[in-house]
Amino acid sequence: MSELQIGDIVTGIYKTGKYIGELTEVRPQHYLVRVLGVLKHPMQGDLHNPKDADVLIFHERRALAFREQANIPKQMVKQFEGEIPDYQESLKEAMAKMKKDLEEAPSEWAEMSLKALAALEKDYKI
Repeated sequence: MSELQIGDIVTGIYKTGKYIGELTEVRPQHYLVRVLGVLKHPMQGDLHNPKDADVLIFHERRALAFREQANIPKQMVKQFEGEIPDYQESLKEAMAKMKKDLEEAPSEWAEMSLKALAALEKDYKI
């Protein structure tokens, strides 16, 4: 498989979120990707203790912003085929899917995640 090139439209997984973006720089171990859309909103809580509500700090995790750049490991970046969605609309859809998934699997972690997402929703103005 050939290496991706600057200007390619890609998907990238950053922490627990998945994004569509434009590759802006090729680095030895990473690609620098400019975010254009959100495919999966990041999980809430502690990254080192996923789905655990009993943690010291329950982090509110924001999605990367429109045109924000992220340094993503090369193995987490793939070519994207398809139409690039509107950022705000893709964020809204990713949030709705995450909320639906959390509501279908009730737990203390899901409850805390839903509260964090409600606060983010207000902040995102969606």
